[in-house]
Parts: sequence; structure tokens; C-alpha cells
Amino acid sequence: MKTVYEDGQVALHSGNAADVVRQLPAESVDCVVTSPPYWGLRDYRIGRQLGIESTVDQYVARLVELFDELALVLTPQGTVWLNLGDSYGGSWGHYVAAGSTARTAAERSRTPYGTHRPPQASYRAKDLVGVPWRVALALLDRGWLVWREIVWHKPNARPESVRDRFAHRYETIFALARDRRDRDETGSETEVWTVSADRKRVDHPAVGTLEIARRCVRLGCRPGGTVLDPFSGSGTTGIAALEHRCRFIGIDLDPECHALALRRLGLAT
Repeated sequence: MKTVYEDGQVALHSGNAADVVRQLPAESVDCVVTSPPYWGLRDYRIGRQLGIESTVDQYVARLVELFDELALVLTPQGTVWLNLGDSYGGSWGHYVAAGSTARTAAERSRTPYGTHRPPQASYRAKDLVGVPWRVALALLDRGWLVWREIVWHKPNARPESVRDRFAHRYETIFALARDRRDRDETGSETEVWTVSADRKRVDHPAVGTLEIARRCVRLGCRPGGTVLDPFSGSGTTGIAALEHRCRFIGIDLDPECHALALRRLGLAT
């Protein structure tokens, strides 16, 4: 684990998520809010990255390994808010085929996530892989309580160039916990959140949506508590945590993400 920044309120660590979480003190985190890299969507060209496993089962196993470590650092009343998107079989994601005349092909090929074939391309075309619930069921088997399933409806979801299946306009957020104590404090909340996705350019391909992070932090952590994001990326969860007067711990493999997060958190020197 390499600590990139720490001031008592914010700590940013560089390294593999499970390895770093393993080094945190037991029962030191009140709330985890995270959106891991989705399976088969992007290749960030970073060693040990999540999301480019050759099978979805390998992807699920790596997330389960992380959650085994999160169970140890979470307080008894702590919660985890896990945002996951799904994949369709046969999807090519950011792959640019040789000779493609697609309007965005040249632009895509210049990005660091551009010319690769994502693993779900080996699945039967148009089959919904079911990644979020594969992960949730695996966590149930490991003793986690799937406390709530939230549908994040995105009214401004990106257009999809498909004519033979429904376009995807939602993602899944799971609220998880380690015990079954009364959790009626969120009973008035609806389980469908209509929130437009953030589309501002912040030099990160998968920037989180701040309003989603705000809701998860507000529902999952008391002011003064500690919020952890093991895939902290551009620091969106950190912004929400500081707004809620919480401490924040961010973990990411990519040091450039931490530099971006520090700028967004107003901590860059």
C-alpha cells in the first residue's frame, strides 16, 4: 500500500483494493460507497485491474475476495452501497474493428481504453449476462445481507445504436450489511432513484454521479463517520463524504486518478 495523501480527514491509497483494505484497522469504516469497474467494459491498461477477466465468474470471485476484507473493516452497523452495471453478450464495448467507418471510431482509437475486445464478446449475442445479481448472490452465499436493491433510472442515459433489443436506461445499486438489525431508518426512501448521470468532462472515463454518492452517504453514514471507496477514481464519493462531514478513504490502482481526485476535492498543492 502506498499512501498518496493523508491529512486526518482524507486519505488516498494507491494499490489493489483487497490488498489495501486488508491493511486497514478492524471495524474502522462506517460506510462503503463504490462503483467498481464493470466487467468487460474498459481496459485501463493497469496491472491487476478489475473488469477484464476472461470470464464473469472470475470477475465475481475477485469482488467476493474484496468483500471478505470489507467485512472485517466495517463496523457492526456499517453498510455497503454497491453500484454495478450489466453487460450484453456479443457487445464490443470500446473495440474499434479494422476498417470501421463508425463516426466515433477514430476518436475511440486514440483513447487509452480504445482498441480491445472485451471478454463478454465471447457470450451469445444479445444475452444479458446478469452481472449485478451474480455478484449479489455470491455475496449472499458469503453471509452478506442484501438489504435493499435500488434501481437507478437515468433519464439522460447515453443513446445506444441498437435496433433489436431494449436500450438500457438503469443501473443497480445494492445496499448490503453484515447483520440483520433493524434498518427502518430508511423506510421512507423509494427504491427507484431517477437521477441524471453527470456528464461533465473531468478527465476520467467513468466519473461517478455526485447525487447518487450523496444519497448513499447520507443514508449509510452518520456525520463524523468514515466513508470508504475501494475504487475511488475521480473522487466523487469523497466529495459526497466531505459534504456530509465524514472522513474519507479512497483506494485506486491508478496514481493519476488520485491526482484528479485531489484537484476535485480542493486538496491539490
